[in-house]
Amino acid sequence: MEHLPTPRQIPVVVLAGFLGSGKTTLLNHLLHRSGGSRIGAIVNDFGAIEIDAMAVAGALGDSTVSLGNGCLCCAVDASELDVYLERLAGPGTGVDVVVIEASGLAEPEELVRMLLASEHPGIVYGGLVEVVDAAEFDDTRAKHPEIDRHLALADLVVVNKLDRAAEGGERVLGLVRSLSDRGAAVVPATYGRVDPEFLFDCRPSTERVGQLSFDDLHDHHDGDADGGEHEGHLHTAYDTLSFATALPLDPRRLMSFLDSRPEGLYRIKGYVDFGPYDPGNRYAVHAVGRFLRFYPEAWGRGEERLTQLVLIGSGIDATALRKELEACTNDAPHADEHGMWGVLRYVQGLAEGPDGDGYEV
Repeated sequence: MEHLPTPRQIPVVVLAGFLGSGKTTLLNHLLHRSGGSRIGAIVNDFGAIEIDAMAVAGALGDSTVSLGNGCLCCAVDASELDVYLERLAGPGTGVDVVVIEASGLAEPEELVRMLLASEHPGIVYGGLVEVVDAAEFDDTRAKHPEIDRHLALADLVVVNKLDRAAEGGERVLGLVRSLSDRGAAVVPATYGRVDPEFLFDCRPSTERVGQLSFDDLHDHHDGDADGGEHEGHLHTAYDTLSFATALPLDPRRLMSFLDSRPEGLYRIKGYVDFGPYDPGNRYAVHAVGRFLRFYPEAWGRGEERLTQLVLIGSGIDATALRKELEACTNDAPHADEHGMWGVLRYVQGLAEGPDGDGYEV
């Protein structure tokens, strides 16, 4: 089949959560652990004094847009949001990812709808991250039952402040998982410390010419922003599986694997070779929780055709996952003309809105 490659677009991630859940702390953590990526932010305080914007402005410089005194979902429409996105994601800004930190009273569904309705050609919706305060979760739900609906919409839920929750927060973690009926990834955290690669692909720390290598995809830093080691941090419990094969993958088998991936598998990224199903392109894959996108990219002249994937999760069975991926390989010389339909549902530009097939797996 023929499919023209789409230009790489900047992902826009919505960071939501009730007042005091730790959204700004998480955003600041991302800024200091971005691995060389440049983050642009739209910070939406609810109030005339933009405290949250002040907290991140020093790290972001001119890569921040602050909107005070009202909720973004009520104050602007999709066309106005595009104006703010142009400031951050326009040509020449150098921004790799945009994070919208919503106010604690914002309606995440409306923000998602605005992004999906955006006409800005340089951005793509990158998923909804909901931050939960584990210590206050019961009281927050009792006062604001809409929290359950927000969790059901999320692609990734960060259960924050576990150090302050009773019994280590295990009950809250289980409850949040039960409320995330789309099968969102649920990540435990203290002080907003989550691996940025759960949300976006970090730029390699050293500049290089050409495509990213498999080692670039698997690059992890050895210390925190303050120079400390990872030991004792929650992300030491995360498991990583690297998978590479010279055999093409069968698109139907891969989609079956993605549809049934286990709860603890938070993140999938890399490149897929579908062989005769699209000989002109490889497909960059980006999955966070149940959120999924494919990006077709033209093969370089003489480039070795490989599938290269990195899977990140907690409590995952790496051996079983590797066998499942190996079962997705297919070296048949011919392609079924309808075989790519499942994949193309998740190619930007072909996917539909939040009520359509292209929004979630």
